[in-house]
Order: sequence, then structure tokens, then C-alpha cells
Amino acid sequence: MSTSDLFSFEPTPAQRATALREQLNHHAHLYYTLDAPELPDAEYDRLFRELQTLEAAHPELLAPDSPTQRVGGRVLDAFTPVRHAVPMLSINTETDTEPTGALNFDHRVRRALGLTEADAPLDYVAELKFDGLAMSLRYENGLLVQAATRGDGEVGEDVTHNIRTIGQIPLKLQAPTLPTASQPIPPVLEVRGEVYMRRDHFDALNDKQRAKIAAGAKGEKTFVNPRNAAAGAVRQLDSGIAAQRPLSFFAYGLGDITSPEQGGPAFDTHFQLLMQLKAWGFPVAEQTTVAHGADELVAFHQRIGASRDQLPYDIDGVVYKVNSLALQRQLGFVTREPRWAVAHKYPAQEQLTTVLAIDVQVGRTGKLTPVAKLAPVCVGNVTVTNATLHNEDEARRKDVRVGDTVIVRRAGDVIPEVVAVLPDKRVADAPPFTMPHQCPVCGSAAVREEGEADYRSTGGLFCSAQRKEASLQFAHSRAVEVEGLGDKLVEQLVDAGVVKTLPDLYRLGLTALASLDRMADKSALNILAALEKSKHTTLPRFLFGLGIRHVGEATAKELARHFGQLDRIMDATEEQLLEVSDVGPVVAQSIRTFFDQPHNREVVEQLRACGLHWAEGEPAERAAQPLAGKTFVLTGTFPTLSRDQAKDLLEAAGAKVAGSVSKKTDYVVAGAEAGSKLDKAQALGVEVLDEAGMMGLLGQG
Repeated sequence: MSTSDLFSFEPTPAQRATALREQLNHHAHLYYTLDAPELPDAEYDRLFRELQTLEAAHPELLAPDSPTQRVGGRVLDAFTPVRHAVPMLSINTETDTEPTGALNFDHRVRRALGLTEADAPLDYVAELKFDGLAMSLRYENGLLVQAATRGDGEVGEDVTHNIRTIGQIPLKLQAPTLPTASQPIPPVLEVRGEVYMRRDHFDALNDKQRAKIAAGAKGEKTFVNPRNAAAGAVRQLDSGIAAQRPLSFFAYGLGDITSPEQGGPAFDTHFQLLMQLKAWGFPVAEQTTVAHGADELVAFHQRIGASRDQLPYDIDGVVYKVNSLALQRQLGFVTREPRWAVAHKYPAQEQLTTVLAIDVQVGRTGKLTPVAKLAPVCVGNVTVTNATLHNEDEARRKDVRVGDTVIVRRAGDVIPEVVAVLPDKRVADAPPFTMPHQCPVCGSAAVREEGEADYRSTGGLFCSAQRKEASLQFAHSRAVEVEGLGDKLVEQLVDAGVVKTLPDLYRLGLTALASLDRMADKSALNILAALEKSKHTTLPRFLFGLGIRHVGEATAKELARHFGQLDRIMDATEEQLLEVSDVGPVVAQSIRTFFDQPHNREVVEQLRACGLHWAEGEPAERAAQPLAGKTFVLTGTFPTLSRDQAKDLLEAAGAKVAGSVSKKTDYVVAGAEAGSKLDKAQALGVEVLDEAGMMGLLGQG
């Protein structure tokens, strides 16, 4: 036998399958539970396919802890009842939703323990109250053998086939790695926790459902909220369906477990127990903490309440538990609810109400938004009378009609929205909602461009709902430029009714300006001087200042260069507009729609009458553009040029100047104190220039 034969080793199929399972389970734990993946997805998939192939060739090697058993595909005729070895009891709910509810709980616990104010504060574990589905996971000798719903607390349903598809739930417990949680895995372990669905996963799921519905799929529907979607996934008879639903899990307690006398672990506190669950491979919410006394419970309730809307999943409150397990046993239960725990909820974020009407509001950019007018209802401590329907597609998808009973949701400062309709409560013959084709404010045409979800008013220069935005766009430093005419001043002028259309800016007098808040005579004179100065402008700046949808600075310059005169642009057909570089079908249609509105033409003529002027001429031949098709990003401060000057030079040479770095970026021009854009350019391998290098490309080195 040669030396090479002595040291060569070909694992048996059983050995290879064991190694693959251990490797895949290890990396799944890193990915799903610790959010710290070490293996690229492609490599994980390669190992997974190898294990699948091996198990298919050797069925006797298939093990219950194999990652291949997460894929799903098992279909049941019905759910099997499961009697819980330790009942899954509910906990009492604190009726006071204010932070002071924590003080009530602490007072009850201390009174039950016979403690006085002179005694030391108690330690509690403060946790999140997840808005999901309670679940009990039974492990025997470290392997998941059964998963059951709460049911009535005594008897639940066997949903093991679906729970196996959840990546965060270990099929086989790992040996503890944390030095502070080194208890061995017990022969019997029941872990209690919550199955839930993250908000981003819920949104992605509903997007898929909407795509199926749009494609004509029968029997498909969207889901009302993440909890309903999670509960529906868990209770699927077909685990293949459950495998397609992105579910997650948090552990928060124990059910049945081998006693210390029989070789099981011993715990002194609830927090110690949770850390041991984490060491065995279960996800525990990072917000879980030990609170010393009632004041820290109050602070926890306030802190979580303030950040509730930023969590990636829904919660409807927090939970407090006495940390000492000995004190838990001393406190015991009352009417099957533990005295040592309480759920402290936040005000409800969803309520039922009735749709009284559906109005259409016009935003400052001309966007039309259908809004449901509601019978007043208190949601999250706020009285809600309006809820957005977003756009025509969303209103039709939800099929909201006047008279409907609807579920309204409000999260933090987010605008309330209609989540779902209760169709069984619908008024007979209620007509479906349709979007108007005229702006409800100014009567201009309301158009919906191809590929867009929103209708927009085309009366941008005339529509009173768009006055502020139109004025700010017109006064922009890259447009006509009226120095000193900013947000606050425009808001005052419009709200006071002094400025109704753009020409009114040039009719302002000293008296009207000086009468505004914080506007002295000198400031008013400066504004009037800036308005007078702005009358002498350029055709590209004037076009950009009109705020025509899709017409930015570069397009305005191309239009001015191509046509030479404003009247020619206003009268150009879509076919003629398409001859302009940088103008496609959408832009051409937008320009044509804008100038087809008599109101907009009238405003343009009035601006001219107010003295706005610029040099006009014949269409110019297109100058040589050495940087046509190249994309630049500017960052930092340059030695001799401002950023705007650099941008003008690049655009004049045919380049596109973008605001962020991507793989499509050709050059980044970096000056002093360049920020993260320079870092990203270097990471992507994008060529970096200084000002001199840019000028060299422009032929002006």
C-alpha cells in the first residue's frame, strides 16, 4: 500500500450526509438566528443540493434534523389534536395602557409577597408582546418531534409539518457555546414562543399575491395584516404552501422539561432560562432585559412605545415577569393566570369604522389621492376621521365604497389607512369608486402616465393646491432664481392669499411684504430687488422653473437649444419633441399635456407681461459632446469651481450628472472633504478624478 493510499480518505455516504447536515444546520443558525452569515448563498445552495442528491440516492440516510425537511410538501387530511403536558395558559392584561400600568403590576406583586416600601425593589424581566401565533415546540434528545398551537390552552393542533419550514427554529439543538449558559440539553424540552411574520416579508408576500391576482389566478387573495398571514400559514394542511410564506420565531419560555432530579437543567431566574434557550439555538428578542423595580418597567414601556413603529415586526404591548423562579412559584396562579406576569398593552392601532364619503385630495406636486372620510374612531389614542386609499389601483384592490365597514390602521405618525373592508356588512348597491379625470381643485385635466400608479393634476401653474410648490420651483437657484424667497416666506404669501399664481410674485409691493411676520422694510426691499433681478433670465432656466413633470435642467437646456424660442416649444407636436435629445415618449407627452392646458399658457403669458425676458434665437446646431453617454458623480469641494459650475460644464459636454454612485457610474470627481461617495466609488472600482482631471476630459486642462 502506498503512502498516498494510507492518507487518502473517502467518506461513506452516511458520513458525508452527517457532515453536510451539521454544516448546513450551523450556517442556517448563523443566518436565521444570529443574522451573521459566514457562507455565500450560492455555496449554501450547493451543499444543500448535494445533501438532497445524497438522500435521494440513499433514502435510509434521511434524518428528521436534515435541512432538506424544511422545504415542505407534506399534505395532511386534518390536524391531529395535541394535549399539552404543561397547559399553555394566557396571562393577565393590564387595563391601564399608560406607562403607569407598570406601577400597578409592581404594587400587586409586592402586596402579594407581603413587601413594604422599605423592602428592596424586585427584579423583573421585560419582554416584547409579539402580535403572532403562540407555539409549543417539543424536543426529545435534542430533536424536534412536535410543534403544537395553543388551542384552548389544554389541547392544541399538531402543525409540525409547517413549523419545520421556519428557518429560525432548530430541527436539532446545538451544544451550548455561551460560557454563561452551559446547561446540557435535557432529554425532554418544550420551548414556548411566538411565530410571526416580519413587516417587510408581509409586504413582499402581498406583492406576490397581487401579481397572481393581476395574472388571473383564481382563489388568491391579499392578507389583512402580518398576524393573519402568519396564522394562515401555520394552519395550512399543505406544508408546501407554508414553506412559501416567510415566517419567523421568538422564544420566551418553557413548557414541559426534564427535572433537575432526572438530569435536566436547573435555573434560578427567568432571564437565565432565556439565555440558555439562546445558547441552545433559539432566537430571543434583543430588547429583552432585566428591569430593577417599577421605575425601570415604566422606562421600558416608554422606550419600546417610542420605537414601536421602527421595529421590523408588529407588537401590541410588552410583558413583565418576576425574574426569580422561586418567587414565581410563591406567587402562583389565580383563575389559571399567573400572578407573576402581566401583559401591558399599547393603545390599539386597528379599529372598525364606517366610510362616510371618498374625497380626492390634491397634493402640492399635483398628485391626486383618494381619501376615505370616516365616522370618527379612536385609533392609538388619536381620533381618526380620514384614511388614505393611496391611489386608484389600491382603492380598487381593496374595493372601498361609501357606507362600507372598514378596518382602519394607524402606526405612530403614519397617515391612517384602510386595511380591509368587511364585505358582509356592505350596503346594498353601493357603487364602486372611480377616480375623476379632472382636478377637483382647478378643473384641469388629471392624467395618469403609462407605468405610473398616480393621477396628477396638469394645472401646476394655476392650481391653488400647487401654489407653494410652483413658487418654490420657480424661485429655485437653478431656475429663475429669486434670492431670499424660501419655504417660510412662500408659505406666508400663499396662506395670506397674496400669491395665487406665479405672476402675483411680480405684483408684490413693499406694503404687502413688510406686513408679513418677521419681514422688516429692509428685508422686503431685498426681496423686491431679487424679483426685479430675476426678470432677466435664460430660456432653459425659465423652462425648468415652470415645473413641467419630467423636465429637469438637462432636458430644459436641450429643448432651448433645439427650438431656440419658447413659442416653438409650446406649439411643438409630440413627434417634433421626440426629435430632441434627452426627450422620450413620456417626456414628450408630459410637455405637450402641460402646454395644452389654457391655464398654464395664460400664466406664461402673464409672466412675460410682468417683464420676464431672455435671449431667443434660431435653433442651434448641436455642439460636439465629447462626454455623451458618460455618467459622473460630484463629491467634495473643488479648488476653483462650485459644484453647480462643474455640473454645467459636464452637462454641456453631454454627460449625465447623477446624485449617487453605482456600477453604472463612469467617473467620480472628488474634491476636498469627499464623503461616502468616494468610499463607494473605490469599493466599486469606479475611476476617481480631481478637478484638473475632469477639466482634462473636457479639453480645458
